[in-house]
Amino acid sequence: MTTLADRPNSALLVIDVQNGAVVEAHDRDRVIANINAAVDKARAAGVPVMWVQHSDDELLPGTQSWQYVPELTRRDGEPVVHKRYGDAFEETELESLLAQLRVGHLVLTGVQTDMCIRSTLHGGFARGYDVTLVADAHTTTDLTSRGAPPPAQVIAHTNLCWHEQRAPGRRGRTVEAAHLDFSVE
Repeated sequence: MTTLADRPNSALLVIDVQNGAVVEAHDRDRVIANINAAVDKARAAGVPVMWVQHSDDELLPGTQSWQYVPELTRRDGEPVVHKRYGDAFEETELESLLAQLRVGHLVLTGVQTDMCIRSTLHGGFARGYDVTLVADAHTTTDLTSRGAPPPAQVIAHTNLCWHEQRAPGRRGRTVEAAHLDFSVE
C-alpha cells in the first residue's frame, strides 16, 4: 500500500549486525539466528537482501568491530549501504538502490532497536514506504545506566508501537521471523 508509485517489491534490510554493535546485545544468538532465517526466506523468495553497515568512532571501517558478525553471510551482488547516521537513508545510496529495484516495502532486522532500527523505521515510513519490523530479529544493548528501560522492554515497546503504525497510503507492522512470508508481504 506504499505511497511510492510503481514500487510493488519488498527488500530485507539487515542493519548494523556488526561485531562491535552486538558484543553485549540482549539475546544476541537468538536474534542473529532469526535474522539468518529472515535472510534465507528473502533469498528463497527472490527478495533483495541489503546490508547496512554503520561507521563511527567505535566502529571504524576495516576494524574487526566494524565487520559483520561471522554468523551472517552476505552473498556477492547483495549491496552494502555504508552509513554514519542512525537513519539508513541519511546521506547514503539506499533510496536510489530501492528505487532501482522498485521497492516500496521494507522489512527490517538488526541493531540497535532504540537507535538505528527506530531511526530507519521512521525514516522509511516518512519517505512513503510500508515498513515491517521483524519482531524477534532486532536487539539492543543494556542502556539502563543512562536511564533507558531494560533491553527486553525497549524491544517489546518498539514492537508494540510499530505493530499498528498507520499513515495515509502506508503502514507499519511487525511479524515474527517464523511467520515472515514474502509471498504475502
